[in-house]
Amino acid sequence: MEQKKVEPKKKTEPKKKILFVCTGNTCRSPMAEAALRKELRRKKISGFVVASAGICVEKGSVLSPNSAQALAEAGIPVNKTFRPRQLTEKLLHDAYVVITMTEAQTHRLNCKNATSFYAIAGKEIPDPYGQDIDVYRMTLRAIREVIPLIIKTWCMG
Repeated sequence: MEQKKVEPKKKTEPKKKILFVCTGNTCRSPMAEAALRKELRRKKISGFVVASAGICVEKGSVLSPNSAQALAEAGIPVNKTFRPRQLTEKLLHDAYVVITMTEAQTHRLNCKNATSFYAIAGKEIPDPYGQDIDVYRMTLRAIREVIPLIIKTWCMG
C-alpha cells in the first residue's frame, strides 16, 4: 500500500494590524477603518487587518448615523455588526501602527507606534460628532485623501 506524502503546513505570517483611534469610535475612526479596508481590497493588498477604537467610548454607543450615511453615499461598505470599542493596552500593543485623528490624541496615547493624521497629511481631522451630514461628508473626504499615503507608508513594502 502506497503512503501519501503529507505536505507540511506552511506557516502564515500573522496579519499586521492598522488601528485607527479617535475619541468615541463612532465617527472618524470607523470611517477611516472602512475606507482603508475598501481600498486595500480594491488594490488586492493582503497581510493587513484594519480596526478602530476610541479613547473614551460611551457604553451602549453605536456608529453615528451620519457616518453610516456618508460611507454609504461613497460606496464604502459598513460592517453591519460594528460596535464602538474602548481602546485598550492590548489593542495598542498588538497594532503594527496606530493612527490617531489629531496630534493631541497621539500625545495622549504616548505609544511608540502611534502617529496622527496631522503627521501624515499636515492636517488634523476635526470631530464631526453632532454636526450635520455635510460635515461628515467633508470628514470622510479628508480621511480618503490620506488613505493613499497610509497605504504607501505602511502597506507597500
